[in-house]
Amino acid sequence: MIRKVRYLIFLKDILILSVTCFGGAQAHLAFFLERLVKKRAYLTEDDLLELTALCSILPGPASTQILISLGFKIGGPNLAYLTLLVWIMPGVILMTALGIFINYLNANNLDLSFTKFIQPMAVGFVSYAALMIGTKLVKTKDALAIMVVSIIVTYYVSSPYLFPVLLLVAGALTAIKYERHAIEEKEKIDIKWDNFLLWGGVFIAAAVIGAITQWRGVLIFENFYRNGSLIFGGGQVLIPLIYTEFVEFKAFLSSEEFLIGYGLAQGLPGPTFAFSAFVGALSMREMGIGGEIGGGILAALGIFLPGTFLIFFVIRIWEGLKKYRVVRASLEGINAASVGMVAATAIILFDPIDGSYINILVIVGTFCVLYFTKIPAPFIILAGLIAGFIF
Repeated sequence: MIRKVRYLIFLKDILILSVTCFGGAQAHLAFFLERLVKKRAYLTEDDLLELTALCSILPGPASTQILISLGFKIGGPNLAYLTLLVWIMPGVILMTALGIFINYLNANNLDLSFTKFIQPMAVGFVSYAALMIGTKLVKTKDALAIMVVSIIVTYYVSSPYLFPVLLLVAGALTAIKYERHAIEEKEKIDIKWDNFLLWGGVFIAAAVIGAITQWRGVLIFENFYRNGSLIFGGGQVLIPLIYTEFVEFKAFLSSEEFLIGYGLAQGLPGPTFAFSAFVGALSMREMGIGGEIGGGILAALGIFLPGTFLIFFVIRIWEGLKKYRVVRASLEGINAASVGMVAATAIILFDPIDGSYINILVIVGTFCVLYFTKIPAPFIILAGLIAGFIF
């Protein structure tokens, strides 16, 4: 009974975090530190930082993986899956509803001009994200060179299949410098392959079923599952992939819709990856509101499940794995390429926007407000919407 009460208190804490955490994985860490470490003492500050480092080197949503790992530590797989559900549910519901709302406005030819400042604001948010993660992750000349190449390749090669290759090549380029890292005493790793096989099995099954049936719901799940399996660096790095795949490659939604959704998503709490539900909902709008809801759910499952399976697999072997120099060395290249992708996204998202003085002023203004002040993102977005209504 005491254990069940503890689990319920833990899930309540996760729910509170899901509706109060803004700003992406880096900002979420401050919320986690306050509630999970200082208030509840589920783990120490050092434990949280090490867990953050582990999740940073895995593909998938880092904030989500941190909470899943903690749920696994406290109550095993069942509590971990409940943690995942409670954490993503508010964001997925909000983003799916937003997708349905935007489609309703478009379908009924209702005026969307009140969102006109949200699109350039989205570019400002992405530009700021690129600068912030760049200053933290790009610290050597080699990393800077990889970042520049990543920007150029991401901008000029418009293919969703490019990104995983770019990340793998970048990681391999810095992995060869493993000798620069200190040697640590290794220990035998007892690998349990069940969750890795589950991850791979779903990956292959989704691809095969999608290729055979060509049903859009399966294709959406497969697209997001693939992206969720190969994304390093958080929600910002996800944006160039889904923009290329769903706007430029498949044309399931327009650039305007994408920018409006991404801009508004900055003002909503929870995991950044919940934006996938917005894209999934609009991608299945042809099937009615039921299709939109289904699209939001399938996209969210696709983006969050691979990271969940992989963290279950890695958390058991992390103590031994982190002592290998080649693993630590590869992170430099992976992170640098990820920063390049985010920077290129700011340019890609700007291309379809009218390059008027007003839009450029909004982009620069949004960037400056984020950089020079501590005004929370929801208030910045609200100000943009109010300005849209007024002007």
